[in-house]
Amino acid sequence: MASNSDTKTLLKILIGVAWLDGQIQPEERTYLNRIVQEKGLENEPEIQPLIHEFRAVKPEECYAWVNDYLGDHPTSEGCQQLIEAISGLIYSDGVVDSAEAKMLTDLQQLNPASPSSDTGHSPVLNAIRSMYQRWISTLNS
Repeated sequence: MASNSDTKTLLKILIGVAWLDGQIQPEERTYLNRIVQEKGLENEPEIQPLIHEFRAVKPEECYAWVNDYLGDHPTSEGCQQLIEAISGLIYSDGVVDSAEAKMLTDLQQLNPASPSSDTGHSPVLNAIRSMYQRWISTLNS
């Protein structure tokens, strides 16, 4: 089970990822608020200004939180859990921004179990490709 500190850091990462495209989308806001409630962090001083959008989160800050969360030697399990958590947020609004896709790709490359020489077949990239293909097919319908 994750410590309270890990849970807070994960939530800060999710909020940071939501800001990667420059603003938090309504669906992302709903998703984040649900997570805050589930984790019982609605009154947490570190989380409040972020969840209420009193200040934007810069990409560098988000990436620093990722490094804090994963540590110097990321485990495959840690990377996969983070990818899954971020994917849930990213897909909540049905749009994958290029900065969000880059974050997922960067995480996939950090994963020690990921074959770094064969990034063309990473599960993250395949998921993003299939999402874009579905989106394009709905536009053409």
